[in-house]
Amino acid sequence: MKASTPSSSGSKATTTPRHLQATAVVGGALIGFLVMKTREARSQLERVTDAACLQGDLSDQDAALVHQLLAATPRLTQI
Repeated sequence: MKASTPSSSGSKATTTPRHLQATAVVGGALIGFLVMKTREARSQLERVTDAACLQGDLSDQDAALVHQLLAATPRLTQI
């Protein structure tokens, strides 16, 4: 039985840059918040946005957009 060895011309696995992954995670949390409008969804959006900002993976413009949305949306009292 012969095992084939991958050649250098074959396709290789790639990983997505961290800033794009952070944008995707924040975008998913943003959609979840806009759809569900719960305190939990808001908290999740705040957490992932803050984490992405601290790691330097979210642009200032994207972070400002999320913060504007959160400022314009009143805090929810019911789940």
